[in-house]
Amino acid sequence: MITRPLDLASRLRNPPRSYDAFYYVNIGLILLFFGLFGSRFILFPGLATDFKLPETGTSMAGAQMTDVVIAVPRHDMALVDGEVRTFKQLQEGNWLRERIAGRPGARLLVQAGASVSAADLAQLYAIAAEAGFAGVVLAAEMPVEHEKRPQ
Repeated sequence: MITRPLDLASRLRNPPRSYDAFYYVNIGLILLFFGLFGSRFILFPGLATDFKLPETGTSMAGAQMTDVVIAVPRHDMALVDGEVRTFKQLQEGNWLRERIAGRPGARLLVQAGASVSAADLAQLYAIAAEAGFAGVVLAAEMPVEHEKRPQ
């Protein structure tokens, strides 16, 4: 820029100092916040999609017909008819009793995730017995045989 004839250089502000490190810190903070707050639970609230039933080789040996099915993906959480309920809501509510009204000997099928503890299963068995179920069946899947591919 030509500033000599009118001495414009004296009226201009000095060029700013270099803030190169500030830009790197800013980018680092943005990445940190995306890492912390960009999990699947923040961006996509709801259930995780990695729900798996336990696998056992003898899963078909004890197969029985059941009348009511509930899914239990994790501790104190049951999925019934598209609704999420706690164990306390199952125990205090009439949902289970309404499902077996007039059906003596009804069985409950529990599709428990692999991470559900034995204590939670025992609590579900007690809730089902209190509601009037004759038995509880725990769901399991056959192990998947991996095919060997030629190399």
